[in-house]
Amino acid sequence: MNYRERLRALREDHDYTQAYIGEVLNKSQQGYNHIEAGRAELKIEDLAILCRLYNVSADYIIGLTDKMN
Repeated sequence: MNYRERLRALREDHDYTQAYIGEVLNKSQQGYNHIEAGRAELKIEDLAILCRLYNVSADYIIGLTDKMN
């Protein structure tokens, strides 16, 4: 599973919309959709925000470990 798939899975597991995550990251829904769809890269600053939001490690999101924390 790549980081885009993990981001989508985390978002769906938390019942968050792309619009909500966009707000958290100060982006539009479309801007966040581009990250999940592979049309834009995830910035390191946004990765840190998402790690705190989902309470998971960056290693988990980027696929270096299967453990969430």
